[in-house]
Amino acid sequence: MTSSDTFIHPTACVEEPELLGAGTRVWHFVHVQAGAEIGAHSSLGHAVFVARGARLGRGVRVQNHVSIFAGAVIEDEVFLGPACVLTNVRNPRAAIDRRHAFERILVRRGATIGANATLLPGVTVGRHAFVAAGAVVSRDVPDYGFVIGVPARQAGWMSRHGERLELSSSGTATCSASGWSYRLGPDGHLVCLDLDEDAPMVEPTRNGGDDCSGDAGGHRGAGPSRSAAPRL
Repeated sequence: MTSSDTFIHPTACVEEPELLGAGTRVWHFVHVQAGAEIGAHSSLGHAVFVARGARLGRGVRVQNHVSIFAGAVIEDEVFLGPACVLTNVRNPRAAIDRRHAFERILVRRGATIGANATLLPGVTVGRHAFVAAGAVVSRDVPDYGFVIGVPARQAGWMSRHGERLELSSSGTATCSASGWSYRLGPDGHLVCLDLDEDAPMVEPTRNGGDDCSGDAGGHRGAGPSRSAAPRL
């Protein structure tokens, strides 16, 4: 039985509705195969497909026309922009069965995948990373990394609130939306000094609230200065 606050549109096909988390909303013409797991308070937009064996965490927002294939692991609070692609086979052929060769894609907590971006098999997108619209990701993206282009290359860093971070000469930065501080360590990893990377998102401390999930999906090009929020 589904939770009373779970919504499934009449046109959707959810083969095992009992695997939907409480408060999840499933919209027009979605297909969720048996064996797929969807966390609480997630949203699946128009014509989304979720294959058996895929796992979505809590608070995931999947926009229209996204296919999530077997082996994909989507952690909590991830945003998947319209028509982004998560592939699981490196060398597909119509005449050859590659089901034994599916590779995992891991999108970690709080990451954003922009509209029409493509993730190639085996990649990991780090916590709170930001993949620009149309990018093709062929290698791992670090926590808070901002990547653009084909193939994707790192063009900077993003805060948890979706703001560009400009690092000082000492390797520190402040988010213009929240006031939170970030530091680049000697190992090349960026960390937030105000909230652990695996902690759930909380409201920003200023600017009157925040909604970084957007409706469409991600930067193109180098993106705005830190004074302007990315349009998702």
